[in-house]
Amino acid sequence: MGSTAAASASALPASAGSGENLVLILDYGSQYTHLITRRVRQLGVLSLCVSGTAPLAALEGLRPRAVVLSGGPHSVHAEGAPTFPEGFLEFADGAGAHVLGVCYGMQLLVQSLGGAVEPGERQEYGKMEVEVTAPSSALYGEAETVKRQTVWMSHGDEVVRLPEGFEVVARSVQGAVAAIENREKRFYGLQYHPEVTHSPQGMETLLRFLFDVCGIIADWKMQDVLDEEIKTIQSMVGPDEHVICALSGGVDSTVAATLVHKAIGDRLHCVFVDNGLLRYKERERVMSTFESDLHLPVTCVDASEQFLSKLKGVEDPEQKRKIIGREFIAVFDDFAHKMEKKIGKRPEYLVQGTLYPDVIESCPPPGSGRTHSHTIKSHHNVGGLPKDMKLKLIEPLKLLFKDEVRKLGSILNVPDSFLKRHPFPGPGLAVRVLGDVTQGNALDTLRQV
Repeated sequence: MGSTAAASASALPASAGSGENLVLILDYGSQYTHLITRRVRQLGVLSLCVSGTAPLAALEGLRPRAVVLSGGPHSVHAEGAPTFPEGFLEFADGAGAHVLGVCYGMQLLVQSLGGAVEPGERQEYGKMEVEVTAPSSALYGEAETVKRQTVWMSHGDEVVRLPEGFEVVARSVQGAVAAIENREKRFYGLQYHPEVTHSPQGMETLLRFLFDVCGIIADWKMQDVLDEEIKTIQSMVGPDEHVICALSGGVDSTVAATLVHKAIGDRLHCVFVDNGLLRYKERERVMSTFESDLHLPVTCVDASEQFLSKLKGVEDPEQKRKIIGREFIAVFDDFAHKMEKKIGKRPEYLVQGTLYPDVIESCPPPGSGRTHSHTIKSHHNVGGLPKDMKLKLIEPLKLLFKDEVRKLGSILNVPDSFLKRHPFPGPGLAVRVLGDVTQGNALDTLRQV
């Protein structure tokens, strides 16, 4: 995750900075890593996702109570396979953290501690029965209560020799090691994914690990996040400084704007840009709701001609996204210039509704050897910002998932009509038109649809 990992760590709310009840997820590329992060949060515990190969400096100042090593598509034997940063085990020990390896994470832990992992004779994918073999274990409790359970497996390699001090506490019905523990050293491993619904009792295991094994207290609440973000914004933005907020009409930017408005009042200046790519009657509906329900100071800028002229002849969806991202920033810079003439002071900050998945997905996959990820699509809030942008960013939601933003919006009394709006990304109808958006009446036809 490189610099973004450090940014994510430093962006941690001050109330959780000491890491009293923090769970750190080291991401090794599993498609389920987001899900682990969310599952932990759903239990009322703050979890933070960092690239599994990020330098140890990215974790500086954090004292997690638990660290989860995620799964991933790699083999620990492959050249360049991702591993945790040098000094990580000492870092975890110094923090008194319990370490749980999941799938690839378990194999990585075993190999790093002197055990052996080899290609499995019977590769296990999909639903599988596992049997708890230890009479009593930290992860399962008494074996009589959970003798056998269905789990979701996804591995080709398997553990064939444990490091010193470990014991096997569960095996698959095919005999593969399914769960291991070293209670004295605070190391644990699961060869399956407890976070997915295909492991029906997986959340019980995760819950037992967090609360019984690690002694974590579920103390992460949205009201605390709100209070902390307001303090952060008030300390960041000087008493005479002004802020611009890019409002799209979606839940993220609306909640971000409402939160910043609560923090600094009418020194927030919202701008809604009609880029010519909006849905049917979007502009009228959104402006009406902003004014009547949210009472936010909003200026509507009609920049449709500007956007459409730059998109003329462009057919590649990724190219469209980049052009639209640049034009949005150009509009915001122009708006800031006009505000400076009006209020005698240039706004220094731009509020964006960037979410945690945007931040995570804009980072490199571990083991890729790259400093940034393969571009599937540019994130409007993360990937499309020019290097020479004059405005400094405020991203009050960048540690939150969408469902958490809705909870925050509810606390801020944002109307349900906004919180339940169908998502509509910044590029809008541009990427729904196959080819040149200015050809024929493609945009009007889509709006009618």
